[in-house]
Amino acid sequence: MKQRLITAFALLALVAVLVWRIYTPVFIAVIAAFSAIAANEIMRCAKISNRFILIVGTAAAAIVPFFSSASILEPLVPTEVWFNVINAVPRVVYAVVLILAFLLAMLKGYSHTKFEDVAIAVFASLLVPYAFSMFGMLRDLTGYKTQIGIYLMFYGLIAALATDSGAQLTGMAIGKTKMAPNISPKKTVEGAVGGVIFAIILQAVALLLYNRFATVGLTAREATALLIASPFMSFMGMMGDLASSVLKRNFGVKDFGKIFPGHGGVMDRMDSSLFTVPLTYCVAIIVF
Repeated sequence: MKQRLITAFALLALVAVLVWRIYTPVFIAVIAAFSAIAANEIMRCAKISNRFILIVGTAAAAIVPFFSSASILEPLVPTEVWFNVINAVPRVVYAVVLILAFLLAMLKGYSHTKFEDVAIAVFASLLVPYAFSMFGMLRDLTGYKTQIGIYLMFYGLIAALATDSGAQLTGMAIGKTKMAPNISPKKTVEGAVGGVIFAIILQAVALLLYNRFATVGLTAREATALLIASPFMSFMGMMGDLASSVLKRNFGVKDFGKIFPGHGGVMDRMDSSLFTVPLTYCVAIIVF
């Protein structure tokens, strides 16, 4: 427990630094690092032994978030310059080249590389980093340095973290009916309901605080839409957690990694968020 608390405080300190430096390259550098670590965790848990795939997949996962927004490297690199860089070649070309490189690596190392390794590597080095990229896309969705982008990021994170915490506390208190006993025995229906309710309450509080202190607040239409979407966000957060549990069972591991003592790896901490943040982006581009 002591170890878990120390790690939790360290993570909170990191979040504070990110918020403080959110409009600098430090923000995307940390996101890129998390993306690379998460991709590497997945590939190692899948026991991919092809070093080329491991190294190139991890590197690709670190690069993808830098393509999330033309303003992502401000003020180090001007928006106009970075826009030209990331749009010089259609992004699908990069994906095709990476997949072909993985397939060639499979052919070269056919004795110890399966097609399943390539499929998992593509998922880990392209899809997972794209989900991480949503943090940058949300930050700049309504324009560079608009406070709404920061709120939207926290909206997605609250949907994941508040649901998880509320479900755990409610489940411990009154949980009886197992929700998915073959995937995650400790999760209960009562806990899930409690988690959704807790997340909605916290989202409402966050919304009120944002509109109270932000320079540009949300309109009644925007606020209503986000609150209506809140329970769906919570549901997706729980699905992300269960999907992560399925992956770990398939790989035969307890945790994806050990980078956070007492908490596991990046994927163990971000599994729910990688479902809620992309969904937040989908809702946001409709609402805003």
